[in-house]
Amino acid sequence: MVKKMNVESFNLDHTKVKAPYVRLVGVTTGQNGDKVYKYDIRFRQPNKDHMEMAGLHSIEHLMAENIRNHIDNVLDISPMGCQTGFYLSILNNDNFDDVVDALEKTLHDVLNATEVPACNEVQCGWAANHSLEGAKDIAKKMLEGKDEWHIVFAE
Repeated sequence: MVKKMNVESFNLDHTKVKAPYVRLVGVTTGQNGDKVYKYDIRFRQPNKDHMEMAGLHSIEHLMAENIRNHIDNVLDISPMGCQTGFYLSILNNDNFDDVVDALEKTLHDVLNATEVPACNEVQCGWAANHSLEGAKDIAKKMLEGKDEWHIVFAE
C-alpha cells in the first residue's frame, strides 16, 4: 500500500497519464464559501519530455499576462518544477469548457506575440533567460493536441 501524500500530484501515477491534457486537480472552499478550482495543464508527457527553461519562462509570462483577458478570477498560473506543465487556479468558476476556451485563446495569443511581456530586469527575476520562439513552439505543440485535452489517462 502506497502512503497517501499531502500534495495531490504526488498521489497521481505519472506513468498512467497521457499529455497533453487539462485536468481539474481539486476544489478548495474558503470559510466564506468562495471556491478555488485548481487545474493541471499538462503540456509534456511526464518523464518522457519537458519544456526547455527559456521557452517555459517566456510562455509563463505570456500566459500569465494574457489568460486574464479571456477568463475572470484567475488567481495564478504557475509552472511545474518538472517542466511538464502548469497549474492554473481560478476563483469561483467551475466551468471546464470556459477554462479550455481561455487556454486555447491564450495559446493563440502566444503564437501572435511579438515580444515577451515584463522581459526586463525591473519586472523579471531572470530577464536574460527568455525565448519567444521557444514559447511559440510550446504553444503550437500544445494546440496540436487540443482535441485530446479532455483525455487524461492512457487507455
